Amino acid sequence: MDIKNAKVEFNPKLFQMATGWHHNKKVIWLHFRYDKAVAAMLKNAAAAARWSQSNKAWYLPDNLHHRKLCCIEPEIVGKEVLSKIAEQNKEEFQKFQNILTLKGFSPNTIKTYTVQFAQLLYAIKDFPVQQLSAQRLQSYFLYCANHLRLSENQIHSRINAVKFYFEKVLHQEKMFFDIPRPKKPLLLPKALNLKEVGNLFKVTENIKHRLILQLCYGMGLRVSEIINLKIEDIDSHAMKVMIQRGKGKKTDM
Repeated sequence: MDIKNAKVEFNPKLFQMATGWHHNKKVIWLHFRYDKAVAAMLKNAAAAARWSQSNKAWYLPDNLHHRKLCCIEPEIVGKEVLSKIAEQNKEEFQKFQNILTLKGFSPNTIKTYTVQFAQLLYAIKDFPVQQLSAQRLQSYFLYCANHLRLSENQIHSRINAVKFYFEKVLHQEKMFFDIPRPKKPLLLPKALNLKEVGNLFKVTENIKHRLILQLCYGMGLRVSEIINLKIEDIDSHAMKVMIQRGKGKKTDM
């Protein structure tokens, strides 16, 4: 038997796991104190783990199969959401979605809040969500941090979604300020120097694409702002550009 090429059983007990992103795809990070035997197991495991040179860590694609393999709570999205929520909480879930829509949140925000709130409903099963206490919610967020090992950004999103439900849907007082939020790491953004920016413009041969890049860089525009820009928004005489429906649906010059 060729041991080198043989598929071995994946053992989740050997790792500390955390969900995250890698190359714009959801992944499950596998952290462990370096051990040749464990590394060899990952190379030949049926789970097909991969090594990230930039993050110096092994990872698996974040999907239902690998979540089951790693004993991680499945993430419910899309059409599966309602089928995973207990009958007594479906009406509250619908109310939650309705208020998000009526308040005019962006589609991305609605999707994020909906998914994060659905995770709570999935976790509490048939317990009425409107009866959850601050103490029980705090226990849930600790479970998200310690057991699910969610990132700081994911926990912040879950807290924000739950706050929205209790404060905007149930109209309760702002009772969640005593729930400690994880500190976000203060990382300096990687910025291109002037030469690198100039080279980026030079290699962009399409005039339209080059203009888009120059406007984004020169004015600090977001993607959503540049794609909504119209010719009539540009005042060539005053050298001003009107940005309509920017972040927070604000209009600015």
